[in-house]
Amino acid sequence: MKHDIKDMKLAKQGKLRVEWAERNMPVLRLIRERFKKAKPLKGVRISACLHVTTETANLMYTLVAGGAKVALCASNPLSTQDDVAASLVKDLNMPVFSIKGESNRVYYQHILSALEIQPDITMDDGADLVSTLHSRRKKLLSGVIGGTEETTTGVVRLRSMEKHGVLKCPVISVNDSKTKHLFDNRYGTGQSTVDGILRATNFLLAGSKVVVAGYGWCGRGFATKAKGMGADVIVTEVDSLKAIEAVMDGFRVLPMTEAARAGDIFCTLTGDINVIRREHFRVMKDNAVVCNSGHFNVEIDIPALEKMAKSKRQIREFVTEYTLPNGRRINLLADGRLVNLSAAEGHPACVMDMSFANQALSAEYLVRDGNELENKVYAVPEKIDSEIARLKLKSLGVKIDRLTPEQKKYLAAWELGT
Repeated sequence: MKHDIKDMKLAKQGKLRVEWAERNMPVLRLIRERFKKAKPLKGVRISACLHVTTETANLMYTLVAGGAKVALCASNPLSTQDDVAASLVKDLNMPVFSIKGESNRVYYQHILSALEIQPDITMDDGADLVSTLHSRRKKLLSGVIGGTEETTTGVVRLRSMEKHGVLKCPVISVNDSKTKHLFDNRYGTGQSTVDGILRATNFLLAGSKVVVAGYGWCGRGFATKAKGMGADVIVTEVDSLKAIEAVMDGFRVLPMTEAARAGDIFCTLTGDINVIRREHFRVMKDNAVVCNSGHFNVEIDIPALEKMAKSKRQIREFVTEYTLPNGRRINLLADGRLVNLSAAEGHPACVMDMSFANQALSAEYLVRDGNELENKVYAVPEKIDSEIARLKLKSLGVKIDRLTPEQKKYLAAWELGT
């Protein structure tokens, strides 16, 4: 079986960690048990470009249980857990193309390798696989039923493709389901970003001035967690509504030109390019820490920092220290890649349980109804979203009320007033 991983000897360790994550993924477990019996994905070929982590491995087990043939590659050059990649090859007999630290050239070669199975369905985290399919493997598009997209950045790219009339297959925006972005983006990104920064630096957040660029769901999550650990949090935004929300949530909101002078730790979570750039580096404090928890490493203008610095060195495993001509040092974490996955383990399994339940059920939906969809970006069907929430509550042992017939009638009626 074709594959490209770091070391097969890591498989045993990876299998144990996959099992550990599975304990906190009860919704996906319930779906997997049903998939084993029903085989809704029987014979379906899936090319998946996702972060190769323990949680993703449990999604792979679920898809295979449903009868799918899956080829997996990484959606970020630094997010791969090499032991998990080895475990999937050895224990699931899955073609995996993923090595932590791979070059951009190898990264895209791995995407092409994952497409060699001629997919019926694509699974993406950032839309690199779909964009590669549309640009370098167009002949395969005729066989694609549809795809799914995991993250905000990918959805933005796909909607742009739809707008410009170049999207050639329907895609389900898993990211926009309530059971994904309200939990994964907010609580998952919040906790894992703090984890990544602390593992990389061993800094104390309490008393530090932390600048959060972007107040979407990911930014809100990180800002809340940093505040909870005693940080003085400053938010930067370009969206007036989100800026007002940040103010009402108790955060200072400043332009980046002002925040750059005050911050000790900076984290971008916008999905846009050059959010922190030359004029900001120029006024930062000595020993400032700069990192990214958006999808791509373009949010920080790293080429500008390279040109400005008189020297650089790797001072810790995930910390590159840039020294400017005036002697001030700026520390870049994880080469500007996702700090929560590069320097830590990514989101906890408990929250990824719902995200990957959306992926599994969306794949089933595409197999059943994909031929009726146009080449557009679609929301996850509300029925799937609600079912995942119900299963999650059930797994937590939480019971809720039900509307009485009288209450249902009142909510549906226009005649009844006060």
